[in-house]
Amino acid sequence: MLFNSLSFLLFLPWVYVLYWFVFPNQLKRQNIMLLLASYLFYSFWDWRFLFLLLFSTGLDYYSGLFMADAKLQVQKRFWFWTSIGINLGFLGVFKYYDFFATSFAEMLAQMGWKVNVVLLQIILPVGISFYTFHGLSYVIDIYKERITPERNFVNYALFVSYFPLLVAGPIERATHLLPQIKAPRVFNFQKSKEGIYQIIWGFFKKVVIADTCAVYVNTIFENDDTANSLTLLLGAIYFAFQIYGDFSGYSDIALGVSKLFGIDLLRNFNFPYFSRDIAEFWRRWHISLSSWFRDYLYIPLGGNQGSLAKKIRNTFIIFLVSGFWHGANWTFIVWGGLNALYFLPLLIRQKNRTHLSIVAQGRIFPTLKELFQMLFTFGMTTLAWVFFRAASVTEAFHYLKNMFAFSFNGGIQYLSIDRYSVELVALLVVFIGLEWYAREGEHPIRGRYTALKASLLLLGVMLLGTYSNPSSFIYFQF
Repeated sequence: MLFNSLSFLLFLPWVYVLYWFVFPNQLKRQNIMLLLASYLFYSFWDWRFLFLLLFSTGLDYYSGLFMADAKLQVQKRFWFWTSIGINLGFLGVFKYYDFFATSFAEMLAQMGWKVNVVLLQIILPVGISFYTFHGLSYVIDIYKERITPERNFVNYALFVSYFPLLVAGPIERATHLLPQIKAPRVFNFQKSKEGIYQIIWGFFKKVVIADTCAVYVNTIFENDDTANSLTLLLGAIYFAFQIYGDFSGYSDIALGVSKLFGIDLLRNFNFPYFSRDIAEFWRRWHISLSSWFRDYLYIPLGGNQGSLAKKIRNTFIIFLVSGFWHGANWTFIVWGGLNALYFLPLLIRQKNRTHLSIVAQGRIFPTLKELFQMLFTFGMTTLAWVFFRAASVTEAFHYLKNMFAFSFNGGIQYLSIDRYSVELVALLVVFIGLEWYAREGEHPIRGRYTALKASLLLLGVMLLGTYSNPSSFIYFQF
């Protein structure tokens, strides 16, 4: 079920009414109802994979209990590695088996050995990377004795499969979400209103910004052989806004929907395109994933401790694994490696924690230095996004080669597709202005005249959005 679909717009009010007005002040029934709603939400995509979600939930729930009740360390270690192994095994089979099999066959072919590999060619269960990471963090935290296991199965199952975050995050922690699930929740009209405002902003980013940019991105990337350099540059920039509007839009909708039920989720984006260096960008982009890898991979590897060689090693590991998490394609690995290269100069010079506060805090305009830093960081990030968007590494290099050919014959092409043309540039300028205005908060619908701002953005969603064939969110494939 897509957030930007009619079925969800019918589903959400019913869940909201049942939650607050049929089961008021009944925490146990509210949680059961939310859990059933979450399973129904997931079943709309493909009910068969609901059994995989249930199995993964049960595995981690009982592994947590068995670890806590184990008398011997060897027993605790057994259940820990059983849970880790099976979870990663499922992820490997569904997401990575075909990639490794074909890559292995291609490597042997280059050595002169032809091998016919058996490919599974199975559908990737939506959200598997997200709910698997929920379970992994839970099991690891119990093993490290950071938390005690949740003994109420409904509470734990709701933590894993809570429908606002189930298919595309944010990746939650048991220490943050489980206490909210277990605590009584009282209806708060102000919080519901804040949730609606954030949902509207999320819809604006998805159906107005991302989906409009997607029309041009798809056309330009599919015709990169005939497009000139200016058009290809515009395509790369449009994709930067498409993926940001798409994923952060999803996150805003998820956070807003959760606020309707009195539950706060982890913030996943904090205006990343206003970053002054790549380190700041990664503190503001997909925050829940970046912090997950930091806490459960980077720090256990040694983090920024030890020799410079170890720091560089850890940096490359974290970025390459992050890239591979996004998909079974060499493009994502190259994308991760490229970001690691961007990060290295900051690491070597110990400048990776220079910009911890929001840019131009308390000021209307940035300085020229800050403006240059933001534009440079955005430019480097946009170049890396080409690998993220391309179907193969070869196609990405081909795209970049043509983009830097400095061919400007014909001006900007593909500006008469079926939606907007020059107006899209103006729309993006307005969007950047709204983001800049909101950068010290959570979204633009704040302060004075919130109802008016919400109404204007909602009108924009209704007039400029496309609903006849709603597009999926990009991160559903991960």
